[in-house]
Amino acid sequence: MSAEREEVLRIEGISKKLGGKPILDNCSLTVHRGELKVLIGPSGAGKSTLLQCIDCLIPPDCGEIWLEGQRLAMNDKRGLCAYRAQVGMIFQDFNLFDHLTAEENVAIALRKVRGMSRKEAKARALEELGRVGLARRALLYPAQLSGGQKQRVAIARTLAMDPRVILLDEPTSALDPELVGEVLAVIRDLARGGMTMIMATHQMDFARALASEILFMERGRIIEQGVPDVLLAEGSATRTRDFCAHLLEMGA
Repeated sequence: MSAEREEVLRIEGISKKLGGKPILDNCSLTVHRGELKVLIGPSGAGKSTLLQCIDCLIPPDCGEIWLEGQRLAMNDKRGLCAYRAQVGMIFQDFNLFDHLTAEENVAIALRKVRGMSRKEAKARALEELGRVGLARRALLYPAQLSGGQKQRVAIARTLAMDPRVILLDEPTSALDPELVGEVLAVIRDLARGGMTMIMATHQMDFARALASEILFMERGRIIEQGVPDVLLAEGSATRTRDFCAHLLEMGA
């Protein structure tokens, strides 16, 4: 098997009910090394829940998860912690510690989880902040940063853990329009550098240009998937293209 087709993450038959209501229904997907899979679909389709189930922040009711050929045992707490350390999660609302500087937000998991010394963790944090263009903002607190800068700190924090795959839950949805581009530029660089990612987004120009595959979700199911040039082709009668046309009409 060639390196670019090496399987990194496989999800089989994930289902989830919340409050007795079906949120996910038998969702399966496979991500190979260096791929960017993009999840799209209407609000309430289950995109965020699927990402949180993949990261096991929400335990799925049924289904299996495989990371680099190893099946995840949901009831193995140590194995679950090890898995989460290898699967990075980027949230809509940044999830930074307000009382810590940008540098400290990146370094804290390196010390607490990886056991690095303060000196080692600081050096790695500064390296990753530089990677996302924030080396000069390292000593600022979240309140002193723009939304785009906060999200880039969150990305640096995830990168510092050397994840096998990164999950991004609509990472630009909480940003003012003029700040979206700086975050997408970082994600674009990661994709071109071979980072393996699954991203939920409504940024369709970005998805069309960079997605290895688009997966369209509706009512908790993945109902279409394929390469952008096929799903979004002029004249194609896909649900994905209809949805994107609706987004354009709404001015998204």
